[in-house]
Amino acid sequence: MRRKIPSTTALVGFERAARHQSFTKAAEELSLTQSAICRQVAGLEEFLGVELFERERQGVCLTEAGKNYFRRITNRLDELERDTLELMGDHQSDKTIELAVVPTFGARWLMPRLQRFREKHPGITVNLTNRTKPFLFSDTQFDAAIYFGDGDWPGTDAYPLMHENPTPVCSPELIAPTTSLLPEEIPNYTLLQQTTRPYAWREWFDSTGLQVTRDLAGPRFELFTMLAQAAIHRMGIALIPPFLIHDELESGRLICPIDHSFESKWAYHFVLPNKNRESQALCDFRDWLISEITLFCH
Repeated sequence: MRRKIPSTTALVGFERAARHQSFTKAAEELSLTQSAICRQVAGLEEFLGVELFERERQGVCLTEAGKNYFRRITNRLDELERDTLELMGDHQSDKTIELAVVPTFGARWLMPRLQRFREKHPGITVNLTNRTKPFLFSDTQFDAAIYFGDGDWPGTDAYPLMHENPTPVCSPELIAPTTSLLPEEIPNYTLLQQTTRPYAWREWFDSTGLQVTRDLAGPRFELFTMLAQAAIHRMGIALIPPFLIHDELESGRLICPIDHSFESKWAYHFVLPNKNRESQALCDFRDWLISEITLFCH
């Protein structure tokens, strides 16, 4: 039975016109005439039996149906383009790994070491995409993931990598002229919070034997990079694993006012879906990653 799918040419024309809210700009971007875009959109509307644009003297604007259709097809066109580029690049690589990774760990720890994996396995390409929370592998293009959590991810094998051991850090100007603080002095400053580690400060204070009433209060930031920038700009004291801010500590933009940490109950994990257990490329990457973690931690 023939599929009820419009032509990709019409979809691309509609997507560009919807993005710009202009047939003229869509035509310029696609190196077509305005009349060609008009014909593509009109043909798509005829195929669907739905008006996608309202034509006005000043220009065009999307109908509600057009807005909904635009949202739906944009992601699918992006996925189609990505799959096409991956297939076109197959002759250059034996295997491509699509890896979801928590952002700061990926940028600050994994990226500086990734060239060593490429040298050891030149036929494998690793693509990195930021993801901060678990997801369904069946709904994405990802082959594996590195995430921070308890390792409970249904339908996968989770390999523990390492804990975080976060330490209080701040701008030296925030606490000048002193360079160190006692645990009981930390609550006198604004506590910068990490969205995905909501109880980090409470765990840190517990490890010092202190109970602080406002340990969950303070500005919240999703990424450690944001948290570090807030601390650099004297917004308060942040709780960050030192290995993620090595450059900031080396340059003196951040300091550790107290040398006390705790081992977080959660850890970084390499997560491999059950369906990919037999993938040699993923097993090679897993083994290399674990060996790099062992080398780093010792």
